[in-house]
Amino acid sequence: MYDILIAAILTIITAATPLVYATIGEMITEKSGVLNLGVEGMILVGAVCGFAAVHFTGSATLAILAGFGAGAGLALVFAVLVLGFQATQVATGLALTIFGIGVSALLGQDLVGIAYAGLPKISIPLLSSIPLIGPLLFNHDVMVYGSFMLVFAVAWLLKNSRAGLILRAVGDSHDAAHAIGYPVIKIRYLAILFGGGMAGLAGAYLSLAYSPLWIENMSAGRGWIALALVVFATWRPWRVFIGAYLFGGLTILQLHAQALGVGVPAQVMSMLPYIATIVVLVLISRDLNKIKLNAPACIGKPFHPTS
Repeated sequence: MYDILIAAILTIITAATPLVYATIGEMITEKSGVLNLGVEGMILVGAVCGFAAVHFTGSATLAILAGFGAGAGLALVFAVLVLGFQATQVATGLALTIFGIGVSALLGQDLVGIAYAGLPKISIPLLSSIPLIGPLLFNHDVMVYGSFMLVFAVAWLLKNSRAGLILRAVGDSHDAAHAIGYPVIKIRYLAILFGGGMAGLAGAYLSLAYSPLWIENMSAGRGWIALALVVFATWRPWRVFIGAYLFGGLTILQLHAQALGVGVPAQVMSMLPYIATIVVLVLISRDLNKIKLNAPACIGKPFHPTS
């Protein structure tokens, strides 16, 4: 029973990790006042580029960097269009997702069916031998540890640093931030690139650790779940972390239920994470005042500098 519990929790951690990366990245993007609906496309491009890098070079480090770079590169295209050419953020984000789905399928057509051993586990001496807690917290690959550190770092940055204050100021009132001398466009470029890089890391984790191989459309809607999680978490890092693990648990629940032969059609069980997403959004949308209180005021609105 103990081993089954450990295995179940470990699978939840692996299912939640890509959601943590993608959602934190999108949250920072939205904190700057920009809405990027292209998360799904960036995840897929990060997944295929990360897997291609590890296949051709054998280096997991280069593969992770390739995933980050691919996501950031696609985000740069989005940033140029919406910040440089003032394109509509919603339409551009949707186009980015469609483009990401197509280009990832094209790039990965020769990689289908090739397996990878997966990212190596890193056991922290002494700590990993602690009963129950050790295997759960101190025996993971580098990207799981990175997701823990990412949440801590972003939470601290937004609450305690000058950079976090400036980011929030740009997202809440770009005109006021511009009036006192902050480079709104530059800050938004950096936020978008960070969000794209995190989506790329989410994709790299999928193809390097979660399911160490390349499959077309392997993100399976995680980009859309990440967008919903940002609202669910009311743009707060620790709520993002909790929400990612909640949805990760639902993903694993449907897999275990199918393995145990629960008398529910497999298609219905596979729908659980997405049904939960819809239910959560409906419940949250009933309290519009809470959303308005926590959401960046300028989200989705173009910036037209007056000077």
